[in-house]
Amino acid sequence: MGRWLISNLLFSAALAIMTFGASALEALPLRHGIAMHGEPALTSGFEHLPYANPQAPKGGRITLALQGTFDSLNPLIVLGVAPDVVPRYVLQPLMMRSADEPFTIYGLLARGVEMPEDRSFITFHLDPRARFSDGHPLTAEDVRFSFEMLKKNGKPFHRSSFGQVKAVEILDPHRIRFDLSGSNDRELPLLIGMMTIFPAHATNPDTFDKTSLTPPIGSGPYALTEVKPGERVVLTRRKDYWGEDLPITRGLYNCDEIRYDFYRDANTLFEAFKARLYDFRIEGDPGQWATGYDIPAVRSGRVIRETMATRLPKGMNGFVFNTRKPLFSDVRVREALSHLFDFDWVNRNLFFGQLTRSNSYFSGSDLASTGRPADARERVLLAGSQSPIRDDILEGRWEPPASDGSGRDRDMARKALALLADAGWVLEGDILRKKETGEPFTFEMLVNSRSQERLALNFSQSLSRIGIQARVRLVDDVQYWRRLARFDFDMVQWLWPVSLSPGNEQRNRWGSAAAQRSGSHNHAGVASPAIDRLIDALLEAKSREDFVSAVRALDRTLLSGFYVVPLFYLKDQWLAYSSELSKPETVPLMGTNIDTWWRQPH
Repeated sequence: MGRWLISNLLFSAALAIMTFGASALEALPLRHGIAMHGEPALTSGFEHLPYANPQAPKGGRITLALQGTFDSLNPLIVLGVAPDVVPRYVLQPLMMRSADEPFTIYGLLARGVEMPEDRSFITFHLDPRARFSDGHPLTAEDVRFSFEMLKKNGKPFHRSSFGQVKAVEILDPHRIRFDLSGSNDRELPLLIGMMTIFPAHATNPDTFDKTSLTPPIGSGPYALTEVKPGERVVLTRRKDYWGEDLPITRGLYNCDEIRYDFYRDANTLFEAFKARLYDFRIEGDPGQWATGYDIPAVRSGRVIRETMATRLPKGMNGFVFNTRKPLFSDVRVREALSHLFDFDWVNRNLFFGQLTRSNSYFSGSDLASTGRPADARERVLLAGSQSPIRDDILEGRWEPPASDGSGRDRDMARKALALLADAGWVLEGDILRKKETGEPFTFEMLVNSRSQERLALNFSQSLSRIGIQARVRLVDDVQYWRRLARFDFDMVQWLWPVSLSPGNEQRNRWGSAAAQRSGSHNHAGVASPAIDRLIDALLEAKSREDFVSAVRALDRTLLSGFYVVPLFYLKDQWLAYSSELSKPETVPLMGTNIDTWWRQPH
């Protein structure tokens, strides 16, 4: 009798624990937003984004422009060249990122989420009002379908991130649960939240990974109404858009029509703006900003020029070594070539002195390691690395080589030749050769614009002073992106932009698995277990302090690898736009957002 009573009590206790656990799971609060670290800045029930004007008038057309061409409308797959208009305006994510916080997302298709503190799972509660443009309701099955499509056929970033999900369970038509246990990736719930949702009933899974110019059906505020490859795309605002008055969209998408025109090269693109063929331009050429806007439209006030400060890290812009190539596999060779880029001469003679030298992969922010000695957390993360960090980089004293600005600095050339000699290269006459084989030091610099070509030619000329022949090859957009995806290049110029919350994209840029994965952004071919561990550390960080230390440790390790010749960045954002456009007074953390602008009614 006693044993029966004890067994019954134990069973009852276990049942109570199970019941309590289930109740606790069900009792998780419904979150309106998720922040990478801490809590969302906007509380539940917020009326609109702080950088949007809910009273902005609707109507009119805005014409934008892009350089290049396109042969697809799906930028989420590896194949094809596609503009970003479909996932931005036609399709929608579960949750939408705020441009005024380091990394926070708020409910859009999902009105809220359940998620425990350890982020071992996330359950999305879909808004039952959500509809596709054909009137079909958006359900959990569409979310599951989209996840499977991107996990199997999406860009490498999607495949690597979503591959960490343990299981997906549809709880009912408007609830779907993602099991994230074991991933140790605190960013993963946010990445799933930003996943673009396709209509399962109107998307062919057998052709999803192929290029297509068929306008998709979406749940977003616009529909594609005109597609002319290589010429234009036109989006028309839906009058039946289901989310017109959501807090996250209030004051956004104000124009009835958005038109994107495509131009073959940068010069034609700028000439079209001077002729007022499009309305809004972010200028990236210091020469044009200094001298190119002395035109009647600016003098009369019909075009406005504005310098806008940004508070984001500037990322790394550089000439990228493809370390898959034997020529660039030696770090001494890569460091040697960095001595030959004369930033001071280039900045003064080509860019009117308006640029700042890139000295970190997170330049211009507290995430940068340069100028700061490694703290105790960083030293623990870096301890035992098979790729030891140089003392000057560890102590924050390192800066990119600084020349005398003459364009012919002999001291820099001597330092470069000394490093190359250590790596087995010798100067014979006017040709640098491999000492063992006599092979000349030659390579190709791949570029896809006249501005890139001009800079590459300048660097090539500097390299020729020590016997290196660097051929500059200008190719069209389609060939450029195809070769980039296949890592079919020796050197390219590339910019890796960053936010204040770098995360899983770092795996796609520097992770060993991405080094050989077609279409990844690991253009340098970095394959380092030490870097892989540091990326894991920044993704697992629970506090901002641990996160910053992990990012700085990653920065030091990348700098020590000399994977790029650091170039430069613009401190501010340069805008030129039609005086008929208006924008909100508040500028978000990430800079101006064209989706909050409007055309003044006549």
